[in-house]
Amino acid sequence: MKAYLIVTLTVHDEAMFTEYRKQVGDTAAPFGGQFLAAGGKATVLEGQWEHPGTVVVEFPSRESAERWYESAAYQKIIGLRLKSTRGSLAILDGV
Repeated sequence: MKAYLIVTLTVHDEAMFTEYRKQVGDTAAPFGGQFLAAGGKATVLEGQWEHPGTVVVEFPSRESAERWYESAAYQKIIGLRLKSTRGSLAILDGV
């Protein structure tokens, strides 16, 4: 079953986050990660949307998404995201 990484974020250091963006795709590809949405305009129809940035990455399975997150390649750059943004990251099972 496919799984989706959902990230919501607010960027407070654009230069550092740009460096993260340059590298993150290469870390996800070996695990089958495909970016479906990144940034873009969100129209909030109900409630509050805490962070202006949203990213959706599709993985072949929850296990592949978890292996990507725990991989040495991703752990090498995770600090760039954590230091340059505020937000949330979750894995959602597909249907």
